[in-house]
Amino acid sequence: MDDSASLLVIVDAANVVGSVPDGWWRDRRGAAERLRDRLAADGVPGRPGPVEIVLVVEGAARGVDSVPGVRVESAPGSGDDHMVALVAGAADGRPVLVVTADRELRRRVAELGAEVAGPRTVRPA
Repeated sequence: MDDSASLLVIVDAANVVGSVPDGWWRDRRGAAERLRDRLAADGVPGRPGPVEIVLVVEGAARGVDSVPGVRVESAPGSGDDHMVALVAGAADGRPVLVVTADRELRRRVAELGAEVAGPRTVRPA
């Protein structure tokens, strides 16, 4: 697979996990791992490959391991800033989709040319 041409999907783990009140706050790391595993199994519905999925975690979810199909990146500081840096660092012309409901993050990545989508893209309500 040519990762420079594949769709880069950057998932805001905290925002997506927090979009459904299912008790995630009791185990933030476990919630991020469940999201990672769902992404590895299901990919991004409606987005057939090739797709590279990057799950950005922060706070109590830092340290979640990558699995085949999903690269997990622990943001060293702000998760939003890390996602913006990933978008900015994407190869010229590579399509990027950022999954988040965070309005400010959506604005920042859209200014860099990324497509944005809400949490339901990867996590049905």
